[in-house]
Amino acid sequence: MTGPEPTDAVEEKPQPTVETVEAMVRAQMATSLGGKRGIVEAAIPGVLFTIIWLATKDIRLALIVGGAGVVIALAIRLVQRSTVQYVFNAAFSIAIGFVFIRIAAHAGGDASHQALAYFLPGILYSLGYTVVFGTSSLFGWPLVGFMVGSVTGDPLAWHEDKQVVKLCTRLTWVLLAPGAIGVLLQGPVWLLGWSGALDADTAVLVIGILRLGLGWALRIGSFVTIFWLLARNATPIEDRER
Repeated sequence: MTGPEPTDAVEEKPQPTVETVEAMVRAQMATSLGGKRGIVEAAIPGVLFTIIWLATKDIRLALIVGGAGVVIALAIRLVQRSTVQYVFNAAFSIAIGFVFIRIAAHAGGDASHQALAYFLPGILYSLGYTVVFGTSSLFGWPLVGFMVGSVTGDPLAWHEDKQVVKLCTRLTWVLLAPGAIGVLLQGPVWLLGWSGALDADTAVLVIGILRLGLGWALRIGSFVTIFWLLARNATPIEDRER
């Protein structure tokens, strides 16, 4: 008596659960940015620090209020049992700002220069990701493309489709635009304030206005542009045989 004939097991490839690259990138960006709530939570330290410093010129109070805002956001997340990732991003932001304040204090800077130092990490961070994002696009490997690769399971396959590369390049440029403009405007003001060519308090005020006013307008404009590009749903995900 013979047993059943052996059959070759065929491993099925996981199929994408979305039909277009735009839909896939929307989902990935929503996760990475944390939606509206995640964006607001990430901005809490800088907003509170700027407002309190400009109102009181008390750097310790500004740091305490900024930190308290993060603690409150964390407590709400814990009560709701939701992810605390974006709150930790905010906590890291105020922690690195505190480090730069201490460095400025040890260097002999007064309270105004210490407040100015708080904004330096944000400017350097924006400069860094502007260079990285811009370089990736110029060389034809836009970083947004790797979001697509992380979902499809092949980090490089997206680069074989010119339409996908074109879309991801556009999205990458739009994403870096607010930070790039922020560096171009805030960087010179910071340098003038730190060198003494501009009053440090005035420099803090100008940077605060640029961040809270123009900065948010640029981000909103960037997100609207991104959502408009992604709402078109025009680039199908290709099922390539490997």
